[in-house]
Amino acid sequence: MCGLSGEIRFKAGEAASTVAVQAMCDKLAPRGPDGHGLFAHGRVALGHRRLKIIDLSEASQQPMVDAALGLAIVFNGCIYNHRELREELVGFGYRFFSEGDTEVLIKAYHAWGPDFVKRLNGMFAFAIFERDSGRVVLGRDRLGIKPLYLADIPGGLRFASTLPALVASGGIDTDVDPVALHHYMSFHAVVPAPYTILKGVRKLPPATVMIVEPDGSRRENTYWSLTFGPQSGDEGRDFADWRELVLETLTRAVRRRLVADVPVGVLLSGGLDSSLITALLAENGQSGLKTFSIGFETVGDERGDEFQYSDIVAKHFGTDHHRIFVDSARALPELTDCVRAMSEPMVSHDNIGFFLLSQEVAKQVKVVQSGQGADEVFGGYHWYPPLLASKDAVSDYARVFFDRDQAEMAEALDPRLVGEDHSRRWLEQRFAMPGADRPVDKALRLDTTVMLVDDPVKRVDNMTMAAGLEARVPFLDHELVELAARIPAEMKLPEGGKYVLKEAARRVVPAAVIDRPKGYFPVPALKYLRGPFLERVRDVLNAPAARERSLFRREYLDRLLADPESHITPLRGSKLWQVALLEFWFQEQGL
Repeated sequence: MCGLSGEIRFKAGEAASTVAVQAMCDKLAPRGPDGHGLFAHGRVALGHRRLKIIDLSEASQQPMVDAALGLAIVFNGCIYNHRELREELVGFGYRFFSEGDTEVLIKAYHAWGPDFVKRLNGMFAFAIFERDSGRVVLGRDRLGIKPLYLADIPGGLRFASTLPALVASGGIDTDVDPVALHHYMSFHAVVPAPYTILKGVRKLPPATVMIVEPDGSRRENTYWSLTFGPQSGDEGRDFADWRELVLETLTRAVRRRLVADVPVGVLLSGGLDSSLITALLAENGQSGLKTFSIGFETVGDERGDEFQYSDIVAKHFGTDHHRIFVDSARALPELTDCVRAMSEPMVSHDNIGFFLLSQEVAKQVKVVQSGQGADEVFGGYHWYPPLLASKDAVSDYARVFFDRDQAEMAEALDPRLVGEDHSRRWLEQRFAMPGADRPVDKALRLDTTVMLVDDPVKRVDNMTMAAGLEARVPFLDHELVELAARIPAEMKLPEGGKYVLKEAARRVVPAAVIDRPKGYFPVPALKYLRGPFLERVRDVLNAPAARERSLFRREYLDRLLADPESHITPLRGSKLWQVALLEFWFQEQGL
């Protein structure tokens, strides 16, 4: 787990800027506090910050160069099946000088070409430079767990693990992208790839390999897609069969994510998903497992912690459990650093929770498993059941999911930024794609492959990596995701959703955790903006930079500020926090 950066120049004889690459590396330092390196070869320069998880020796330092093969690589992530791939490559005659997964990627690329990504089980973003051809190959994992941002510059291309790193390199167009802004305001801050909130920065979509030729021409290949519905051999499966397959596949996913040369802990919220991960680790012989929970004070009738449930799991499995309670008085000053850690503005209330939790957890372990993704993969959200009988999937999804319709968008945004109903049109295009015929499956696929990637997954990556902590997400094992897509929605949606997962969990998780009311990572102070939090928001929106940027109509902001608790999105978010967070992020990034 690390941070990578690089620059490619397209004019013969023009050297890549090591100054720009170093500036990006410096910005990426929290992602990789254990080592750093820089590689330059004419038109290409690569930079890296390392967090030592696998092969703690200097043999796995990056950028890694294999002179015999004529390849150099920078890589962020973890390849869980690297040992199996190594054995196969040794059988082909390859010799290894390290014990890590980075070198496996170099040899695998040499052996199988760009399609080597199809053999990988893991989370990854990488850049591979071919010395002899001058070609650079960029890639990202199937579910977009690891990020990769791109910026075209005059005569070249830059890339990095975070958007702020690219901005730090200089010369990036930092104007607001109107299409991205529309998505941000519609999808509770999700901006689907390839867009970002900045005109001059794009992100490589998940499951994509981009080949950049020396002259700057490029081509992209999507190497994986998610198909819903039964596959060959599924016809005779009943509920019991699916339940057993879920438990078996998830167990394998959890085991895979133990691959490390350092201890692995668990972020234990007290919900079903993290409790099930804890249970499977304990059932598979993990003793002395460290688990971590965080809580805030209650606001009104909204409880700020779920310790009562995480305690049940910790006690049942005898984990080394750590409760972390954070007073909002500490959360407010830390909020600035939390926002600075965001690659893109992310509005979810629990960003600060993950940020503070990660700071504490990183003092004890370098790797944790986390439960993100189960709700999208196994149908845990309230908007799925109504789609079972939907006759108009686009309208029904938009009604329950969109934060604003086009009419409110026109009220909220400065007229120069309103434009067309970009988000509705984008949704229509996504729902029309083949591979998911039923309305509910269209929604599940969209949430798993897009909304999940640029909300919970990005949030966990950004907040954990800000503390030099690696988070692994077994519910996004691509084999588990493919399995869940084959299971009929009628087996996922009953009893509040995730039904087949809940029934599989009964084998190992206490019933009190499975049958509890559905909870969320609670940070009430950012949902109900009051006192010093509301004053901070007011200061952000009234700052000279905000008035000069003029993203929002003043009368709209005044309406939200006058009564913030009355303006809540369909998904229970604060509309005031959403607009304030965007401006807050711009200011903290120095934009």
